[in-house]
Amino acid sequence: MEILYRDFQQAHLLGSGPLLSTTLTPVAPANDPSRLQDLANASNVQLIQQDIRSGLLSHAKTEVRFSKPEGNAWVDVYVAYWKAIGDILALGRTRKADWGRAFEAWKEVANALIKGYSNAGFQAWTVPCLYVVGRYLRIFAIKADENSTNNGAVGFSTLTQDDIVGDLGKNEKLEDAARVINRIFTLCISDRAPLEESRKWGLYYTTNLLFKTYFKLNSIGLSKNILRALQASRSDMPPIEAFPKSHVVTFKYYVGVILFLDEDYIKAEENLTDAWLMCHRDAKRNRELILTYLIPCHLLTTHTLPTAHLLAPYPHLQTLFSGLGSCIRRGDLAGFDAALAANEDEFVQRRIYLTLERGRDIALRNLLRKVYLAGGYEDTKDGDAAPLRRTRILVAEFEAAIRIGSRTKHEKLDNDEVECLLANMIYKAYHRLPRSIYNLNDPNP
Repeated sequence: MEILYRDFQQAHLLGSGPLLSTTLTPVAPANDPSRLQDLANASNVQLIQQDIRSGLLSHAKTEVRFSKPEGNAWVDVYVAYWKAIGDILALGRTRKADWGRAFEAWKEVANALIKGYSNAGFQAWTVPCLYVVGRYLRIFAIKADENSTNNGAVGFSTLTQDDIVGDLGKNEKLEDAARVINRIFTLCISDRAPLEESRKWGLYYTTNLLFKTYFKLNSIGLSKNILRALQASRSDMPPIEAFPKSHVVTFKYYVGVILFLDEDYIKAEENLTDAWLMCHRDAKRNRELILTYLIPCHLLTTHTLPTAHLLAPYPHLQTLFSGLGSCIRRGDLAGFDAALAANEDEFVQRRIYLTLERGRDIALRNLLRKVYLAGGYEDTKDGDAAPLRRTRILVAEFEAAIRIGSRTKHEKLDNDEVECLLANMIYKAYHRLPRSIYNLNDPNP
């Protein structure tokens, strides 16, 4: 307990939010692995209130002075924290870990902290405490929901699952966590203090927590409500460039994905590109997540494919996109369909299947372009004139190319079907096709 009191007092003397947040983490630091156990053993249920009050607020032990409401609020926070630590440590002692109980205990920590900001005037520099409590509240909620589904077969380890890939199972605890994190967001966005002393500096971190939670719940529409709230308060907020880069990168990523799912690919590409350029080059997992959505965006907006050099550091992305890219370049329609089907499950999970499916039109464009190039040049009467490519191509030639590209050489396509494909390509403005006719001698085929 003495270490906790010391760090708490030092954080208040220095005004260090990150240091203060380390006193509210449910994970023991690497240099002191027994800290949580020592903390749990330092008191008992009957004496914990008195012990923490004495340790945090005793004038003989600290130079820090609190108003009565603020001091009482900090005592309530750390009493709830001590009780939660007991439930968290109990997870490793039994074969059936009760993650639901750990979640409820940690929710009490979050509620006590929110109450401290609302009623006791916790200062804005302590906002990193909200980051830590909100982050672990979400983690415990996910573990509790998995626990209820898997009958306790869940371990206590860092979550590595992609937040964009949610599931449709029972998420009672995560929904509860979303409501609490939303209260944290409201606490930040509604602060009317001057910007230098405002909780609004915690907005983007809490927004990102909400995005992660809503995506996990498959409730992406709720994320748009958060964006609207941010837009409405934009004039009262610090400029986004003033926030920590890690907060901005995550925010841009999620905004890009939301716009991507709304099929606003141009704006999605802008946000994802910003996230890509700002993301640390060594954060390979984050850069891979960004590229997962940036590549399909770029494919539709510019009709360009990722280079081998770009994909080289990301073997998984090579598996997902290399086959599709090579088939698009070759105009291999059958190969494109096979490559799309091979990774269909992951494409659907990541919500990029329908976008990638549109890449078939680009493959078809490349195939038709090869027909145009293979057509050669027109015969010229003037030997000195520059050669001109053929401007009229038989529909039968396109039909043959489509059958080859689709690997259906023995199945003849109807002329109407070929004409429909060509008309659609012209309509979509992918390519200015040369005039197609059946009979060179008939001006109106």
